[in-house]
Amino acid sequence: MNPLYFRTTFSTSANAISQLPDDSLSEVAFAGRSNAGKSSAINTITRNGKLARTSKTPGRTQLINFFPVMPEHYLVDLPGYGYAKVSRSQQQHWQKVLGDYLITREQLRCLVLVMDIRHPLTDHDWRMIEFQQAGAGELHLLLTKADKISRNAAKKTLFATQAELERNGIEATLQLFSAHNNEGVDDAHSVLDMYLFGADTEEHEDDDPAL
Repeated sequence: MNPLYFRTTFSTSANAISQLPDDSLSEVAFAGRSNAGKSSAINTITRNGKLARTSKTPGRTQLINFFPVMPEHYLVDLPGYGYAKVSRSQQQHWQKVLGDYLITREQLRCLVLVMDIRHPLTDHDWRMIEFQQAGAGELHLLLTKADKISRNAAKKTLFATQAELERNGIEATLQLFSAHNNEGVDDAHSVLDMYLFGADTEEHEDDDPAL
């Protein structure tokens, strides 16, 4: 576990690619279908319950939000996608912004794709993976709400999801996660260390991702 992430703060929001910070050296972005648990995952990883906005209403995150872990190193909260209760024009706008960000952002080191373990790899998730594959960043899957099913079922879903990705030629790491009981925080920190800093930081004890 790396306490560095517990000092993460909010920096700025962007409504368009032209508004993204120009001081960034490395970024790890979080994306996920609405109500998949993306905001709760970010808040659990940073131990800041108010960092990413959570809501039972889909589509609450409608801006690209930047959270500096250290100067020039950012966690990025992307707008939720899927069944967000926003206008069709707004959905189209954000699909373009998400695609442009994932494909063209040179500072993006990894996309953390957040999926409800009970509904992995939806059509919307595959669309995000298509964008990610067209860019330079790596892919890490966070299967959230692992506490909602049995441990055995969670592991089966994890391996089945990995197998489905492999059948489609997608390279990715995967892990189980639960904001409810803090499962997977150490693994998530290890992934963030790797992509934000290129190696473990002083405060971090080395842990490998689940898969």
